[in-house]
Amino acid sequence: MANTLLTSDVITREAQRILHQKLNFIGRVNRSYDPAFAKSGAKIGDTLRIRLPTQYKVTDGATISTQDSVQQNTSLAVTNRKHVAMDFTDEELTLDIDNFSELHLEPAMAVLAANVESDVLQNVYKDVYNQVNNVGSDITYKLVGTGRKTLVDNLSPMDSTVSAVMNTNDTLEVNDVVKGLFNPNTTLSEQYREGTLGRQAGFSFFENTMMPRHTSGTDDGTGDYLCNSAVAQSGTSLTIDTGAGTILAGDIFTVGGCFRVHPETKQSTGVLQQFVCAADIAASATTITFTPSLNGDSTDPQQNVTNAAANNSIITKVGGASAAHDISLGFHRDAFAFATADLEMPRGMDMASRKVQDGLSLRFVRGFDINNSTFVSRFDILYGYKTIRPQLAFRWANN
Repeated sequence: MANTLLTSDVITREAQRILHQKLNFIGRVNRSYDPAFAKSGAKIGDTLRIRLPTQYKVTDGATISTQDSVQQNTSLAVTNRKHVAMDFTDEELTLDIDNFSELHLEPAMAVLAANVESDVLQNVYKDVYNQVNNVGSDITYKLVGTGRKTLVDNLSPMDSTVSAVMNTNDTLEVNDVVKGLFNPNTTLSEQYREGTLGRQAGFSFFENTMMPRHTSGTDDGTGDYLCNSAVAQSGTSLTIDTGAGTILAGDIFTVGGCFRVHPETKQSTGVLQQFVCAADIAASATTITFTPSLNGDSTDPQQNVTNAAANNSIITKVGGASAAHDISLGFHRDAFAFATADLEMPRGMDMASRKVQDGLSLRFVRGFDINNSTFVSRFDILYGYKTIRPQLAFRWANN
C-alpha cells in the first residue's frame, strides 16, 4: 500500500495546537478583538481602536447636575511579525503526524512561542503601575494575598479569568509555602507530582520561564527629586528638580500627598498612588513622564488621586538604587489584549495553509528555492498586543 503524505492542513493544525498550548501568558489574556482584523490581512488597517468603560460622578440631592459622557479609548496595533523557517523532505511527509510533530513541529513551535511571548512580556509589564514591592526577599503567601487585595481595591472582577503568571523562583517559593496548607486532594496531587499550584487565593497559577527581570535606575528612592512648579501639576508628566540618580522606564514611584482614591466613591484610601515611569530620565532631567495620568480634579469622573501634585512634593522611587529583581504578574484577562491578523495566502506554493484557533492565526507555506534547489518551509504569525486596563493588573517584585 502506498504511503499517504501529510497535507498542509494537517501540518498547520498540529503546529497551531502546539503553539496555542505553549503560549502560557498570551493564552490567558483577552483575544476577543481578533475578528476585527478580518480575513486576508488586517482589512481595517493595522490598528484597532478599543473603547474603554465610561466613568461617571454621583451628585447629592434632588437637583440634577448633567455631565458629559467622555468615551475613553486606546489603540492596538498589529505590526509585529515573527516566523520560523524549517526544512523537511518528502520522505518525512510519509511519517504519521505524531512522529512528524515530534521531529519538526515541537521544536519549531517551542522557539516561536518563546519569542512571541517574551516580546509581549518584556514590554507589557512596564505598563503596569501597581506593584507589590518585596525587592531583595522571597515572595510570601501574605504577598500573594496582598496582590489579590490590589486587584479587589481596583474593582477587578475576581472570577476564573484572574491569573498569576510567575517566574520560576516565585513558583518555587510559593509551592514551598503552601505545601502545608489545606488544599483539595486533586490540587495537592498536582502540587507534589508536577510542582504546580493550580487555583489558590483567587488566582490560577502558571509558571513561565520568559518572565522579565527588571533593573531599576540609580536613584536611591530617598526623595532627591521634587516637583518644581508654582502651579499644582496634573497629567502624565511633571516638571521636577534635578535629582541625584536615574529613573528608568518601568520604575515605580509615588508623589507625596497624592493618595489613591476609591474608583467609584472618590474617597481617599490613605495609600499613595503608584505610577510607572514611561521613559528613562537622567540625573539632570527636569521632566518625568509616566502612567497613569495624575488626576486630582474632584469634578472629573477620571479622578484617581486626592489632589494634584504640589510644588516640592517628593517623588519617591520604589525598590532602591539599581535594584535587579524578578517580576511576576497577577492580572484579570481584560488587563491585556492580544490579536493576530490573517496573513495573505501566496499562490504557486508547493504547500500552503492558514488556520485560526481561539484568536490565534498561523500560516504555513512551503515553496521551492530555485537558487539552491531545495524546498523551504516557514510558519508565520502577525500579531499585536496592548495593555488596555492596567488597573486590572499588578506586579510582584521579589528577590
